[in-house]
Amino acid sequence: MNEWEWQLLEEKTHVDHLEISGVDVRQGSRVRLRPRPGGDVMDIALAGQTATIECIEQDYEGKRHVCVVLDDDPGKDMGMLRQPGHRFFFDAEEVEPLSPDEIPQAPLTKKPIILVAGIGNIFLGDDGFGVDVARRLATRKLPAEVRVTDFGIRGFDLAYALQDGYETTILVDACPRGETPGTLFVIEPDLKALDDPEAPQAVVEAHSMNPMSVLRMARAMNIEPKNVLLVGCEPASLGGEQGEMGLSAPVERAVEDAVKLVESLIEKILNKSGVGSTCKEHS
Repeated sequence: MNEWEWQLLEEKTHVDHLEISGVDVRQGSRVRLRPRPGGDVMDIALAGQTATIECIEQDYEGKRHVCVVLDDDPGKDMGMLRQPGHRFFFDAEEVEPLSPDEIPQAPLTKKPIILVAGIGNIFLGDDGFGVDVARRLATRKLPAEVRVTDFGIRGFDLAYALQDGYETTILVDACPRGETPGTLFVIEPDLKALDDPEAPQAVVEAHSMNPMSVLRMARAMNIEPKNVLLVGCEPASLGGEQGEMGLSAPVERAVEDAVKLVESLIEKILNKSGVGSTCKEHS
């Protein structure tokens, strides 16, 4: 990432509200998408769709963009589109506020307050643990307040997602700590350590992602994560230089327990027992 790209990130700001067609819209407002004529295939597919505003951003040139989540998301099975997590950015001129009569026909979407992020490289053996857990969680019936995303090795996308102001972020990853392979643990990273001047600087790595590096990257982007938990698993093998696909037997057996562990953490958080009531470390 060059200096100019970092400047764009640093100068992008959140906007509380925006007037569109004489209507004041903000986070949670309902809109209909009206992409400009002559757009790409995705713009054509999204034309006329209704959505909920997730945030409004202003870039370094002063132009404002509306980030929305679709009511009927056609991108759930199409991988990453404009942004991770099925979010779409439009110019203010490309959305129109729904009239009061239309809003009851399209129920409001609860804003997720918990992000569950599966991270890892599926080509490095047990490093794919977090990815596998996220994929299984995505098939479970979870509360609307929870967003589960397989970020894989996309550290920059995860750092960017943290700007959405989640109350709690649960990172799921394979973490070597010298335990028996397949051992699960929950730790609460020390976010104060991110300010250590002797800590390594955040970099965007092409083929791997370290949880603390992502948090440092987010801090470098002026993003302040709130409560962060790491659900880790002791790997048996991380693939070596040649790489290998598939989890080892002990880590594969631990995946379902990890899914249940994440679900129990979600339940505690939503029941207001909070991060503080979860033990700093759990095996």
